[in-house]
Amino acid sequence: MSRLTTLITSKAKLAAIKVAITVLPAPRPIVLLGEDSAVRLCATIAHLSAKRVLIVTDDILFKLGVITPIAEALTANGVASVVFSGVKPDPTMSVVEQGLTMLRAERCDAVLAVGGGSSIDAAKVIALSYSNNKHPRELVGILKARKPSLPLFVVPTTAGTGSEVTVGAVISDDVSHQKGLVLDPRLVPLATALDPKIMAGMPRGVTADTGMDALTHALEAWMSDFANAETDYYAGAAVGMIFNNLPVAWADGKNLQAREALGLASHYAGLALNHAGLGYVHGIAHQLGAFYGVPHGRANATVLPHILDFNRDVSMARLAQLARQVELAGVGQSDRVAADNLIKHVKQLVLDLQINTHIPKMNAGDFPAIIAGAFAEVHGTYAVAKYMDEDEALKILYTLQQPAQLA
Repeated sequence: MSRLTTLITSKAKLAAIKVAITVLPAPRPIVLLGEDSAVRLCATIAHLSAKRVLIVTDDILFKLGVITPIAEALTANGVASVVFSGVKPDPTMSVVEQGLTMLRAERCDAVLAVGGGSSIDAAKVIALSYSNNKHPRELVGILKARKPSLPLFVVPTTAGTGSEVTVGAVISDDVSHQKGLVLDPRLVPLATALDPKIMAGMPRGVTADTGMDALTHALEAWMSDFANAETDYYAGAAVGMIFNNLPVAWADGKNLQAREALGLASHYAGLALNHAGLGYVHGIAHQLGAFYGVPHGRANATVLPHILDFNRDVSMARLAQLARQVELAGVGQSDRVAADNLIKHVKQLVLDLQINTHIPKMNAGDFPAIIAGAFAEVHGTYAVAKYMDEDEALKILYTLQQPAQLA
């Protein structure tokens, strides 16, 4: 398909999405911020009349005892809880079904996600499937639900996905591992706790990956044709906070001030992408996860510099504006210099965080399917600033295959 044909067909689909965004604005959760906010959230859950909560998490967090103080705080507030700890990275439909089965068996009336993006996404779909009496697979797509979600609450343990505020959830197919995107404002939780003490246990590599995930959300929202004054406010703030705090938290994981700033930056980036959307970074990164098991944040970090280069000319004025906002360029510098400064800073950040700049074991035989999957996600879904053809996508994939330094 030619670039022109892609543009015409995508623009028609995007027009309908823009109307839907305008008519159905995303709700926003109550946000509790700061140390021990996860425990304080338990009182909020009680105030909202929950009696028995399904806690959705992964086995590692459960064994580390992260869930214990939260369950105890729920009990102290008169709320019973049961734990579903079966979430795995890139959760599949069967994982969601298992959680749904436990929710029904235990007669829970609310869901609390504690974890990273995988646990939050699984919890979102569990809660929405239950209230709509639909199989999780029936919710894949845009606005497939008809009823509000079961009351949902979130405690993120990472600062990256922004899932506690976004209108989307990603669930993988058990066999193909292709990712299905559920898009619905009903997925947004009632309340969330951004607790730096919970996030302080993140390993250095996870801190880097998730921080770059949040940066990607903010930058793709900034470059989107759906961007507006409000999304720019949140995306710009997120970029500045990540540049200033991600290296600090990576070097010293116990720095709670940096952790709190990153948690808020991730939240802001999530607010921005709710309306402005994403782009080719996510489209390609999702395929790298499906084909090679690359963690999502790391895949974003490796792809992001190449999409910034791809968008350099068409997004130059916008990138220059952002560079000046985050003090990477002066007023007297040209847009080209300012935009280049921003792109160079992102590339240097990837290197400073010791993120591998290529994807090992990539197979060129997979590239046509990877491109097809990425284009199927992006075209007609995300308001990208510039449309990519297959040759341009192949060039990026071949570059990712090579262990070379970022230029």
